[in-house]
Amino acid sequence: MNTICAGVSDIGRKRETNQDSIYISNNTKLYIVADGMGGHSGGELASTMAIKYLAEKVKDKINSQPQEELGQVLQESVLYANNKIKAYADSEPALKGMGTTVVSLLFDDESAKIANVGDSRAYVISNGQIFQLTKDHSVIQEKINYGIYTRDQAAKDPNKNYLSRTVGFEEDIEVDIYDYRPQKGDIFLLCSDGLHGKLSDEDILFIIKDMIDNTDDVTHQKLHDCVQTLIRQANEHGGQDNISIILTVVN
Repeated sequence: MNTICAGVSDIGRKRETNQDSIYISNNTKLYIVADGMGGHSGGELASTMAIKYLAEKVKDKINSQPQEELGQVLQESVLYANNKIKAYADSEPALKGMGTTVVSLLFDDESAKIANVGDSRAYVISNGQIFQLTKDHSVIQEKINYGIYTRDQAAKDPNKNYLSRTVGFEEDIEVDIYDYRPQKGDIFLLCSDGLHGKLSDEDILFIIKDMIDNTDDVTHQKLHDCVQTLIRQANEHGGQDNISIILTVVN
C-alpha cells in the first residue's frame, strides 16, 4: 500500500514546553502521536519514551516475526512501551505519575491497524466525509457512553481533559485495536487534543477538503501546508495546548 505523509508538532500559544511527540516512518508505514502529562519534564519524557519504545518494538517484531498479525504487533508494542515508562517513573520519585496518550497507525498491503490509549485520535476522511476511528479514554467519554452527556454537553465540561487510561501510569492497561480497510484516496488524520479540542470535526473536514481537493496529485508539500493551516486555526481558537498532527494519504 502506497502512502504519502506529513506531520508537525507545535507548542501552541500558552505552554512553555511541548509535551507532544510524533513519529513518522514511511519505510515501516508506522505513524504515532503521543501527548504526555506529568509536569514539564515528565510529560515530555513520557511521550518521547512512548515513541521510542513503540517504534523499536514494532520494527523488531516485523523483522523477527513477519507473519504476526499487525494488530497484535501494535498491541504488544504499546504494552512494551507502557512497561518501560512505568518502570522508569517508579525509579525516579520526581517523575511518579507521568504518562502519555498514544494513537498509532500501521499499514500492511491491505489494511490499516490503529492502536489507541488516551484521547489522542485517529480519523479517516473518505468519500468526502470524516469518521472518528478511535474512542477517547476519558471521564467525559464514559459519561457519553452511559448517556449522561451528549457530545455538545461534554464539550462544555471543565473536566473534559481528565483521562481514564494512559500509557505509563499503570502496570496493566487495555489497548484498543481497530482494523480499517482503506480505499485509494482515503486521508488518515492522527492528532492530539490540541487540535480536536479546538476545532470541530466539521471544521477539520472543511479545511482538509479545501486544501486537498484531489488526492490523485497530492504532494508532501500540500499535506504539510494543510497540517500548518490546521495548526494555525487551532492556535487562533486559543492554542492553550500543544498541537500535533499527522496526515497520511493512501494513493
